[in-house]
Amino acid sequence: MSSVSAQGVVERASAELSRRITGLGLRGRKRSPGVVERVANALCGPATTAPPRIPRRRRPSPRPLVWSQFIIEERFLEKFFLYFNGSERRTLAQVCTKWRDVLYSSPRWWNGLVAVLDCRELRSETGCCMQRFYNSVVRRGIRGFVLISATDDDINELIKQFPLSAHHIHAIGLKGCTITDRGLESILDHLQVLFELELTGCNEITEAGLWACLTPRIVSLTLTDCINIADEAVGAVAQLLPSLYEFSLQAYHVTDAALGYFSPKQSASLSILRLHSCWELTNHGVVNIVHSLPNLTVLSLSGCSKVTDEGVELLAENLPRLRSLDLSWCPRVTDNALEYIACDLNQLEELTLDRCVHITDIGVGYISTMQSLAALFLRWCSQVRDFGVQHLCGMRSLQLLSLAGCPLLTSGGLSSLIQLRQLRELELTNCPGASPELFDYLHEHLPRCLIIE
Repeated sequence: MSSVSAQGVVERASAELSRRITGLGLRGRKRSPGVVERVANALCGPATTAPPRIPRRRRPSPRPLVWSQFIIEERFLEKFFLYFNGSERRTLAQVCTKWRDVLYSSPRWWNGLVAVLDCRELRSETGCCMQRFYNSVVRRGIRGFVLISATDDDINELIKQFPLSAHHIHAIGLKGCTITDRGLESILDHLQVLFELELTGCNEITEAGLWACLTPRIVSLTLTDCINIADEAVGAVAQLLPSLYEFSLQAYHVTDAALGYFSPKQSASLSILRLHSCWELTNHGVVNIVHSLPNLTVLSLSGCSKVTDEGVELLAENLPRLRSLDLSWCPRVTDNALEYIACDLNQLEELTLDRCVHITDIGVGYISTMQSLAALFLRWCSQVRDFGVQHLCGMRSLQLLSLAGCPLLTSGGLSSLIQLRQLRELELTNCPGASPELFDYLHEHLPRCLIIE
């Protein structure tokens, strides 16, 4: 028997099977390899070779930027500047013209920043220099001004050099100025969109000047350390500012009668009232507050040293919307006042009790029951001990706590604060019981908390 090569077997099988399956392919579809083709491919390799694949042309990669190009790339700077606040960006804008142009391109870089002008220094500047400065203020969208040591002449020069301020400046502060009633009236008449006004240490301004120039568009007013401000000034505020939202007053000669001037006009709008070092105010003034301003959410009686526990009881019973209460430097406030606060002010989020020297661990225990309290300040409360700190450790909403200057606290008591895992800021300055080892321990167990040593 003659031998038959493998190649011959494949050729004969291919011919026979091809004859039998001719015409069996499906129309409209790409024909798949038949049985014979698969056998032939397996034994002898494919009959034809597929054409070589032509590779696609790739786009050339962009050349990497060198450092000098990278630091002026606008896309990089847009992200880079996010890591700085408005005050720091003021310095960054002086690095080069490119950085300045990017920072000046949008007001969002300058939110919350005000322009502070010391008029004693400005008097030596040329008009051209000041004009460039005012133009930069407009370009950056800065809406607040603070003038230091200004006179009536400085006010007139500002109006002359910066006419755009009439419809650009929303807030102005006058600090340590010698302007008179006439200067104040000039600047307020000029600033047509002014909403916020602050007067600090302006001793030439009288109550008659306030009556003459306060405009109804003002919604935030601060009067601090102006020797001519007394009861009649509060009367002017109450009568002339129907939309007042925030009022801060520091005046040694204001009496209880002044707080009776507030009318129903303010009862709906006034939400924030800060009375600092108004030494003549008593519980009778507190009565006027709760009757005239029942919708307050923020109240400060800091330094109102004649207010007692009975006055705090009136506040707690009649101001249920309070979110923030400041009773610092009120030496007649005791633990009884804290019991009233804990029972009635269920929505209170911030409580300041600095220098309330009669507060003890019992009062701290009352405070510890307040579930909504997020910030508590007990600076220089000289009778608070470790037992009071133990009460605070159960406050799960507390995020900011100050025990600065509390002399009776020990490292053992302070170490229990690690139970406040949600704490974000802890102030322990001037605490004799706070040791370096304690701070290391707190840093280790409260890694997300800013600990002020």
